[in-house]
Amino acid sequence: MAPERNRQPLPRRPALLGWGVGLLALVALAALAAPLLAPHDPIEQIDPPAARHRPPGTQLIAVHLDDGGWLLADEIEVREHSVRLRRRGDWQELSRHRITNLEAGGIPDRRRFPLGSDRLGRDLLSRILYGSRVSLLIGLLAGAMALALGLAIGGTAGLAGGWLDAVLMRGADALLSLPRLFLLLAVAGLFELSTAWLILILGATSWMGAARLVRAEVRAARQRGFVAAALSAGTPPWRVLVRHLLPAALTPVTVDTTLRIGDLILIEAALSYLGLGVQPPLPSWGNLVADGSDALLSAWWVTAFPGAALTLTVIGLNLLGDGLRDRLDPRRA
Repeated sequence: MAPERNRQPLPRRPALLGWGVGLLALVALAALAAPLLAPHDPIEQIDPPAARHRPPGTQLIAVHLDDGGWLLADEIEVREHSVRLRRRGDWQELSRHRITNLEAGGIPDRRRFPLGSDRLGRDLLSRILYGSRVSLLIGLLAGAMALALGLAIGGTAGLAGGWLDAVLMRGADALLSLPRLFLLLAVAGLFELSTAWLILILGATSWMGAARLVRAEVRAARQRGFVAAALSAGTPPWRVLVRHLLPAALTPVTVDTTLRIGDLILIEAALSYLGLGVQPPLPSWGNLVADGSDALLSAWWVTAFPGAALTLTVIGLNLLGDGLRDRLDPRRA
């Protein structure tokens, strides 16, 4: 008989978990601190003709008028009875009496665009920060809904067995066979989706993989003696499921949910890019990328920076999922 080979444990990769946590912590802190970090209101439009598609680092002079409006200028010349403003290369002259923030040394107010501006002159950094709140909220809530449905349906199927197991799993297989993105496009095209409905639809179409994982873990755990003893002692099946069986399934389903949240954020971004998800003026990373699609060469920053935020978040979620799998998998050293 050939000697039994020693099974070497799979290597751990602790750096993955650290990088994933670091990236996600950075994104989450930026989203939470958006009111403090954003230099401007994300939907505020001040003088769009002058502020439109300004590159990163632009600083414009903000001229406050007596009627409450604002004009933005690249340069000003203060004269005895008037002020000349250079806006997009053209000069415009205003009476000094029309300007309320004119001081002896000129006009001190400035409008800054650290990451540039979009086609309506809105500050891109502010919209990315507030858009992170929308995109992360949709991904997290839809992922939580998919996790809850997966635990409930998969746990019920694994514990009950028989015809109920067959019905639930065949239903999951049928939903998995449908192209989800096309289904979402059809629903979004027929109905005008609010953010709440978008979360519900994404969560309701994302539970099948989690359910199959939970079912497999519950069916394996129910063969153990303590489960049979608990059921024989008259413990209600739902209590056995909640207290003994579902905890055994939390490790693989947690990793799966972490990866699924990144997938949900990408799907929301795709729908918003097509104009079927989050609707303007509410910012999300998807519609921010769409805002710059008509000026990729002349205003690359409008698409590049939201796309970078989306990419880093999904990479962070994937690194976190891989790191959790390494940490929680008993086959690894």
